[in-house]
Amino acid sequence: MDTALQTPPAIAEQQFGSDNYAGICPEAWASMEEANRGFAPSYGDDPWTERASNAFRALFETDCDVFFVFNGTAANSLALASLCQSYHSVICADTSHVETDECGAPEFFSNGSKLLVAQSRDGKMTPASIHELATKRQDIHYPKPHVVTITQSTEMGTVYSLDEVRAISEASKAHGLLLHMDGARFANACAHLGATPAEMTWKSGVDVLCFGGTKNGLAVGEAVLFFDHKLAADFDYRCKQAGQLASKMRFLAAPWIGMLESGAWLRNAAHANRCATYFAEQIAEIPGIRTIAPVDANAVFLMTSETVLDRLRARGWRFYTFIGGAARFMFAWDSDLRRIDELVRDLRACAA
Repeated sequence: MDTALQTPPAIAEQQFGSDNYAGICPEAWASMEEANRGFAPSYGDDPWTERASNAFRALFETDCDVFFVFNGTAANSLALASLCQSYHSVICADTSHVETDECGAPEFFSNGSKLLVAQSRDGKMTPASIHELATKRQDIHYPKPHVVTITQSTEMGTVYSLDEVRAISEASKAHGLLLHMDGARFANACAHLGATPAEMTWKSGVDVLCFGGTKNGLAVGEAVLFFDHKLAADFDYRCKQAGQLASKMRFLAAPWIGMLESGAWLRNAAHANRCATYFAEQIAEIPGIRTIAPVDANAVFLMTSETVLDRLRARGWRFYTFIGGAARFMFAWDSDLRRIDELVRDLRACAA
């Protein structure tokens, strides 16, 4: 048998079905390559993990507890599990990732904490919806609300303003509820608002943040930040039990150093946001096509006929239609305006 390495197939043209399609950005790659020179202690007892953790503390202007896990599902699920007992419940938006896209992982890792789903508009919850669910029932036969989780930016590509985050926090605290933020695209929200990470989180009442790296230029990895040391108790054990304690932790942590210390985390997000805005502007005048939510971050959801979508697929374009039939297009740190122009031209032709 010929065991020689085979030449890989040609790289496909850039697609915008997901920001997960993008590769590793240069800053993250360089830090990982540097961490690969020589040896280092395992399981996070290495200088790379310490340096990355300190970079987060500097960025967020506070002495937070920092943990690194492989993906967003683990980050959200373990964070929520650490905040809940099995008889508690978590208030979330009906479009939230924890409700629609994590295969029951939040319930699994919390040993049964129930998700209470609030109606949302453009992906956002309101203080009123939190109050409604927090007070719906308060008897011992009903799972006790204990946490609110919001996504920033939302699954619809919208961004909570700082005032909205503070209002959510105030509503949560009024009912004795903790506030968790799913920040899979946290950087995109910061870029949109021009707000600092501290302003977006603990200064606005957020207790725990899951900061996404995979969609911002990392190969893999998310960071879980606890702004209250008491809430982080034994979280390292949760990570170990869930298979999220990397033996070669430096390769999860080191890319963050390149991202945070260089400012690439914010530049990458700003570029992705600009590409989304550019795309939305270019398709605005195409008959039969409309966007269904404000384009705040790096996502554009457009509604058109199934005929148009089928024609677009036939031209080789990949996209998802899992929210109300709208076609989702996501833009990343490496999105190319020339390729976006090709998509716009094909959309115009398909809609003709």
